[in-house]
Amino acid sequence: MIPPRFQPFFTPAGLALILLGPGLLIRSLAGRNAYEIILGAAILGCCLVLGLSGAWGARRLAALEPGWKPPLPLTANAAAEMAVTGLDWPVPWFFRIHFVVKGRFFPSGSRPGCWVYAETSASRGAATALLGLVFPLAGVFQGEGRCRLRDLFGFFSFPCGTAQRRTLTVQSAPCLKKTFRIDAHAGAEDQRMKSASDMERYYMREYAPGDRFRDINWKSSERIDALITRISPDNQEKVCRIEVYFRNFGPGSRPPKTSGSGASSGPSWGDLWLLDRAKARLAQFLRALKEEQASYVFQVRSAQEVWELRGADELEAFLETLAGLPFCPSGNEDAFSLALDSSAGPLYVFSTACDAGLPAFLLARQPKPVFLFFIQPPSGGEARVVERLSLSNFPAQGFFPLPQWPRFRSSRALRPPQLPNSGITIDYAKVGL
Repeated sequence: MIPPRFQPFFTPAGLALILLGPGLLIRSLAGRNAYEIILGAAILGCCLVLGLSGAWGARRLAALEPGWKPPLPLTANAAAEMAVTGLDWPVPWFFRIHFVVKGRFFPSGSRPGCWVYAETSASRGAATALLGLVFPLAGVFQGEGRCRLRDLFGFFSFPCGTAQRRTLTVQSAPCLKKTFRIDAHAGAEDQRMKSASDMERYYMREYAPGDRFRDINWKSSERIDALITRISPDNQEKVCRIEVYFRNFGPGSRPPKTSGSGASSGPSWGDLWLLDRAKARLAQFLRALKEEQASYVFQVRSAQEVWELRGADELEAFLETLAGLPFCPSGNEDAFSLALDSSAGPLYVFSTACDAGLPAFLLARQPKPVFLFFIQPPSGGEARVVERLSLSNFPAQGFFPLPQWPRFRSSRALRPPQLPNSGITIDYAKVGL
């Protein structure tokens, strides 16, 4: 439970009404104006009735604990609304229960985040309300949801119930589907990851009808009281391994304090949008291949960590982590790229125009095959499909960006080189008003 803190029980309009009533009454008594005396007394009486009724109702709702259920998985730009349940409590006349969400949203894990405010209300006697909180792109939301008892006139607003903290991971909105060619390399499943003590167990399995009698390992069978059959190493099930490198190199995730020039090396909204589209393309790539062949094993490397993805559950857990990955400074690249030198198979690289070290990496990778999925801003007047992020929609959706993020930068001139044994798929993304 979040510790209580002082919150005003009146709105700006209510404060104006509270100040207007006594002032008007004092002025009317001094001037002996009967009409103003009646008006001032009516205003004070209205404030007194609404204030006492609201305070009494909020006290009765002290144990209210609403259920706040975001859709899973939570996706950016999704039309699905969050359901708020448990609101069917008795309230005074002319009052309604509102559910307010406040917090910060960190797009792609970049800090400091932007402010978020969203609100919904339940009809009288209704148990559920729908909260329209649409996130613009992938990231992490940390905030608080709490009920307030408000009158229909908008004068008083009393906090009630228990406040709830939530940390929500928002995945990228789906990108445009594209077909791609996969050249996965095969190897004996788990062989290079098994220790010598596990090899005997690895080449055996339980006896099944139809197995040859001479393949039964009687010593092992006697030890565990079950029939165990030997398996030839040549008959092992093969598994296809796909190596992926998500290059989230670019501006630092935390904008540094600026000098008098006002310049900042932190990511802008344009940079964050490019990174978001790279995440969406990577998610579409992994999910499409997993649906095509469930036996694929992905080794995914980013600028911060390495993942081994075998099952669907591991893939979904990775996509949750991927949503909050921020930019990593380019100076950290060498320590993570050296581990890829021993890989002889094809490498699938996902990167953006913010990745200044990408051309050097591709040249150093030659002649090994590389397939690049590249996100960049559009340039020139030729027709192409561009995914756009509109900043004018943010205030309407309850998001208030920090001043340094909406700044516009000139289109980056980074162009990946065309190399043998390589392929490039380019997507275009742009931020506008």
